[in-house]
Amino acid sequence: MAAEKVALVTAGGSGMGAGAARRLAADGFRIAILSSSGKGEALAAELGGLGITGSNKSNDDLKRLVDGALARWGRIDVLVNSAGHGPRAAITEITDEQWHTGLDTYLLNVIRPTRLVMPIMQTQKGGAIINISTAWAFEPSAMFPTSAVFRAGLAAFTKIFTDTHAADNIRMNNVLPGWIDSLPQLDARRDSVPMRRYGKVEEIAATISFLASDGAAYITGQNIRVDGGLTRSV
Repeated sequence: MAAEKVALVTAGGSGMGAGAARRLAADGFRIAILSSSGKGEALAAELGGLGITGSNKSNDDLKRLVDGALARWGRIDVLVNSAGHGPRAAITEITDEQWHTGLDTYLLNVIRPTRLVMPIMQTQKGGAIINISTAWAFEPSAMFPTSAVFRAGLAAFTKIFTDTHAADNIRMNNVLPGWIDSLPQLDARRDSVPMRRYGKVEEIAATISFLASDGAAYITGQNIRVDGGLTRSV
């Protein structure tokens, strides 16, 4: 792999986003991280990269991330879109404001940075966008209503984006994690998984690493479950 390939990670200060940043850095990517806390800047410093404190709900903050990476390295090869946590309540008790927050958290978090990097990747004649979604995007759970609704929308966005930009050699795929060890571990949740364990952040990061690699050059428009067999529908 070329020494100067560059990966951006949004919401990358902790959890699966941070795991992805660490793994991609180990793979040789230059890393730029956006995080709403100082953790992203600290991790980026540890990895020899660029850290921006800001929100993936802000077009201005995302532009600072993209512009900073371009100024430092002159290219962007991979975008990993992570997310925070959206509102949770009984389905008919979620307010309009909470639905809008869910939209910001789980769908626009991908659309905003994608708009910024897409022209850059077109000029480079290639790139990979990887979105951390959820195992419950197609088999929704009342535990995660705004996540399930808007990540089902993310799957539709991904297919339309792929139809539009696959010819530009820009790939987009979604990773669908189940119960991962960055979350509180409860026996009932663990026992609901056929493999009878929580997944590891490192396992999600390894999947992202593969999707970012040349080995995945013919994979696009897909929703890849990494959930220990929790969901198995085609």
